[in-house]
Amino acid sequence: MFRTIIIRSFGTSLGKRGERLVIRHPEPRKDPGSAAAETTADPVERPKRPKRVEEEIPFFRIGELVLPPRGVSISTDVIEEAAQRGIPVTFLTSSGQPFAMITSPMLTATTATRRSQLRAMDRKLGAELARAFVAGKLRNQASLLVYFAKADKSEPERRQAVHAQAMEVRRARKLVLAVTGSSPDAVRDELMGYEGFGARSYWAGIKALLAGRICFEGRTGRGAVDPVNALLNYGYGVLASRTWAAILHAGLDPFAGMLHADRSGKPSLVLDLMEELRAPAVDRAVLSYVRLGRPIRFEGSQLDEESRKNIAEAVLERLAAPVTVQGRKVLLGSIVQRQARSLATHVRGEGSYKPFAMTW
Repeated sequence: MFRTIIIRSFGTSLGKRGERLVIRHPEPRKDPGSAAAETTADPVERPKRPKRVEEEIPFFRIGELVLPPRGVSISTDVIEEAAQRGIPVTFLTSSGQPFAMITSPMLTATTATRRSQLRAMDRKLGAELARAFVAGKLRNQASLLVYFAKADKSEPERRQAVHAQAMEVRRARKLVLAVTGSSPDAVRDELMGYEGFGARSYWAGIKALLAGRICFEGRTGRGAVDPVNALLNYGYGVLASRTWAAILHAGLDPFAGMLHADRSGKPSLVLDLMEELRAPAVDRAVLSYVRLGRPIRFEGSQLDEESRKNIAEAVLERLAAPVTVQGRKVLLGSIVQRQARSLATHVRGEGSYKPFAMTW
């Protein structure tokens, strides 16, 4: 199974030794107050350079490298090896948003797919895809609410309230399925309106699930300073990097979306394809994280390094979990690539696209 390697420690360096990635971490500092940290060294003696801990990982086991915005070095040998093996190198901001990616240009050397994708942006096919993205998202959101409501067997009032919100999300999905139009532009506003209606009910259901455990007043995007939204935003960043890489590997343009409108620098198709995957991959991981009472700490207005590490691992654990698709067990993470490839064949007229439906 491929691993996503997320580097977080300041001062880490990445190099290559044969067919292996070599990660050199700074040795953790000892607590100055601990006995182990006591020393009788002369106070004017210069401190020794901190030792470094090495870890080696075979390249054939790596699916993606994720790096922070600062404090990490990577050799050109590693970049070349990653490009040859199709391993994307993604850079995330401290809040979890992808801001750069290194891939081989040969992975996206296909014009037929992109030409078909761009044509779909002005045709009925694009409108149908936009509708599918929203419908898939709402279906998985409703299912997630019902799944967690089942765990509250001792609190029938809470369970009833969450089920009521799930019904509203399903009602929004029915309205979405009835939307038709000649192009994405013709249906976008209506679809976004129904998506917003469903989102209000969904996050109200999440609020009910978290009541008594942690304060959550509703969904906030970038810049959120409350614990739940900060976890969600970072988790979505991890999912976005995985989705972006899958789209590139499928030969699609990440900036040419159907549901999300074009804007310079906005990866609209990444946001489109993420919609149906947010609830099963990230929301479930965050809900479980919070309901288990795991610590959430901040440095200023952002999650601290340990919290970012923990939520990234929780999301990656979800992506490594098996799910049932057409009677077969597959990893949730492989669904991302599967959906991107299905989308590519659909716009070329060689297959059909169906939103991923999570079964709980």
